Amino acid sequence: MSTTETAIASAEAHSAHNYHPLPVVVATAEGAWMTDVEGRRYLDMLAGYSALNFGHGNRRLLDAARAQLDRVTLTSRAFHHDRFADFCTQLSELCGMESVLPMNTGAEAVETAVKTARKWGYRVKGVPDGMAKIIVAANNFHGRTTTIISFSTDPEAREDFGPYTPGFEIVPYGDLTALREAMTENTVAVLMEPIQGEAGVLVPPPGYLPGVRELTRERDVLFIADEIQSGLGRTGKTFACEHEGVVPDMYVLGKALGGGVVPVSAVVSSREVLGVFRPGEHGSTFGGNPLACAVALEVVAMLRTGEYQERAAELGEHLHRELGLLVGGGAVDEVRGRGLWAGVDIAPSLGTGREISEKLMERGVLVKDTHGSTIRIAPPLVISKEDLDWGLEQLRGVLRH
Repeated sequence: MSTTETAIASAEAHSAHNYHPLPVVVATAEGAWMTDVEGRRYLDMLAGYSALNFGHGNRRLLDAARAQLDRVTLTSRAFHHDRFADFCTQLSELCGMESVLPMNTGAEAVETAVKTARKWGYRVKGVPDGMAKIIVAANNFHGRTTTIISFSTDPEAREDFGPYTPGFEIVPYGDLTALREAMTENTVAVLMEPIQGEAGVLVPPPGYLPGVRELTRERDVLFIADEIQSGLGRTGKTFACEHEGVVPDMYVLGKALGGGVVPVSAVVSSREVLGVFRPGEHGSTFGGNPLACAVALEVVAMLRTGEYQERAAELGEHLHRELGLLVGGGAVDEVRGRGLWAGVDIAPSLGTGREISEKLMERGVLVKDTHGSTIRIAPPLVISKEDLDWGLEQLRGVLRH
């Protein structure tokens, strides 16, 4: 067997099958390119589901991590450390908010947002104990914990993991009437992705997010924006909500916040909302650790320049213009997205999304499928226009054969 086949066989023999990776074994990576154990190079057009917005091996981020590794990496939250205050202050300022509650993974941040909304509902809004309701959108993806999959509509994420956590109401994404009708006096929050990533990069209709903002404000309900994939530059703005001029009550962040170096996530909101927690009511041993704060501080500094948002906007306009030319010729049914993020619906007659992804892999381009014949394109924001064009040419080549 080849080195690749040996590595994959060993992984399959000794790991649970919770993912279905493409048959490539990456050994090194830099910028928008990855090299496998055989020495073959691939253009990364997925960027770790937006965790690698700033590319592989980003010098600024690695230097920040290396410097912190020589100082202190973990104190637990039993003690203060000298990077924590700066991290919370600067991330709050980037978000235009007041308070940060740091965690590690995106799912942990969503769980934190759920707990925050419920406690806020009981302590501030006055909802009877145990009666809080949170409204979510169909086809959502917020993570894979037992509580989160309880309000998923994806059978693969949900089946055989019950009993499920109550307290959630699911409404169609993009339907303000359904959202309005679902609200009751016990509704404490609306939790939504401004753009649904796992569902195929679904962009809501114009006016929907402002409508959600208006409804939640009218009904004294928190608007929680899950910007784990869509945020931090991906769509051409710091947050996807900005495209509609919307400021939610709470941002849920992750992925790119750790720069592809360490897991960093956070809930960012007002003092009033996050102030419902008292010591001991929530926490994480690694949440807000010195190494995570050092890397995330550099991410925030990079975003403050606006360079990456501008790059995503400009290259994203080019990406969507080129992808749009593929629609209507029998190979591509629809293209959606914003910035350097696109969901491409391949005509089913040409193959499944998995099959198209494998054909692209053979041509040196790595993407990932979702939901049948859809592929997602989300390269690192540092990708060059020339490399982006080369990747698009490989897609056109696959679609021609």
